[in-house]
Amino acid sequence: MKMRHHRFLFRAIGATLLFMLLAIHMPAQTAGGGEGGGEGAAAGPPVSKAARKKAKKEWKKDREQMKIEKKKQKEFKKKQTKNTRKRMRETRHKSRLHNDNRRESFFVRIFRKKK
Repeated sequence: MKMRHHRFLFRAIGATLLFMLLAIHMPAQTAGGGEGGGEGAAAGPPVSKAARKKAKKEWKKDREQMKIEKKKQKEFKKKQTKNTRKRMRETRHKSRLHNDNRRESFFVRIFRKKK
């Protein structure tokens, strides 16, 4: 009985030390400073008026592209009725079974309508 208690105590102390080491080590990795070259300058906002104009133009272009993509997705979803999505789900399930080389379940095979 005493031996079990000692094992538990050693494990608890070891886990605590490991956790403390990880907690100390993690901030040291992320706080590496900003001395990694010219990456910091590129990440900030553009300085000159021409650069700001160019960045704004690119942002607007990207924004329009995103709007178009969202609109396409919305239209596509409208075309798919509830029954269509259900049929697609069933087909996906059947194809996975087929690809995994598995049969349908016993009850599905027994109660399937005969042609």
